[in-house]
Amino acid sequence: MSNARLTVVGIGADGWAGLGETARAALQRAATVVGSERQLRLLPGDLPAERRAWPSPIDPLVDELARGAGKDACVLASGDPMLHGIGATLARRLGPERLDVIPHASAFALACARLGWPAADVELVSTVARPPETIARALQPGRRLVVYASGAHGAAQIARVLRERGCGPSRFVVLEQLGGANEAIRDATADDWGDQPADPLHAVAIEVRPAREALLLPRTPGLPDDAFEHDGQLTKRVVRAAALAALAPAPAQLLWDVGAGAGSIAIEWLRAEPSARAIAIEEDAERAARIERNALALGVPHLEVRHARAPAALDDLEGGPPQAIFLGGGLAEPGLLDRCHDALAPGGRIVADAVTLAGERALHAAHAAHGGSLTRIELSHAEPLGSLTGWKPQRPVVQWTAAKESA
Repeated sequence: MSNARLTVVGIGADGWAGLGETARAALQRAATVVGSERQLRLLPGDLPAERRAWPSPIDPLVDELARGAGKDACVLASGDPMLHGIGATLARRLGPERLDVIPHASAFALACARLGWPAADVELVSTVARPPETIARALQPGRRLVVYASGAHGAAQIARVLRERGCGPSRFVVLEQLGGANEAIRDATADDWGDQPADPLHAVAIEVRPAREALLLPRTPGLPDDAFEHDGQLTKRVVRAAALAALAPAPAQLLWDVGAGAGSIAIEWLRAEPSARAIAIEEDAERAARIERNALALGVPHLEVRHARAPAALDDLEGGPPQAIFLGGGLAEPGLLDRCHDALAPGGRIVADAVTLAGERALHAAHAAHGGSLTRIELSHAEPLGSLTGWKPQRPVVQWTAAKESA
């Protein structure tokens, strides 16, 4: 692979006029400029460089740039190249040592400036090349968001997600052509925005204001059970919170949720840490489809769902050894617990729950072989008992937690 450096230039809706001297000089000496059709149109006609629009998919051209075929090339990026988009993609692909990045003010920074919002208190969410339901993870009362959208109907799709989750009263500000001559800011609510189109180049700023009846969905582990679509195969709220505390979601770490049921553990793992990854393994086709619906509804559509049976399904999972594994069922399957423990990365955590005697025996055997701790969780809920109220016990759950020794 070539060691040629590549220059990435951030450009805004104000085009050439908004670029600094360093960015202009880089573009003037480039042999090739790569960007979207819209970005290339922002450059002056007398710029000598060859102009190449990104193909779809972009991977062949990224590979060409990585080989150094365009060693005198500049790549245009929207706003701050390292915030979202092509700059971050190129850094992962080529390595940061091969990039010279010249940032521009991002749409996020401009939106915060226009609204007078302290940027440190605002969360950025991108729905570009992602489902609009991605914002669902961030819908908590009082939270301020700037959402990147694409296409004329991006704002309408985001407004739909808010309305469907009881957040229609939220302040909904559509910011079009930020920083450009045709900049426009339209202030509404998600309810009032409806299906209106927006300029294809827009972002949406949101102040989350749920309706009184909206379900509160925090990021802390232990969502209400009725936040999930399920057929009874669900790790219940308190037990789920205990399991996730032991699994300890952390940046970029991978979870295997084995026998995932409704997918609640994997979904809450991803809600707790946005950079984490998760694979849900479920042998029942209907449940696997339900996991995908739950993941979309709760704002983590990137959850990978495998319709397969463990332990055989574990042999071809991608992403390297997991840092965490949860088993909510199938514990009596011969060798499953040992197979999962062996698959863990050094220092990884495993948590398994049992509600049957066979499952409990398997956990006692795993505890004897690998150490860790066993906890018996017994819960009761107050329910009507005739004209009075009494305690109704839930089936006890035995939970095994262990950490694999570091290498």
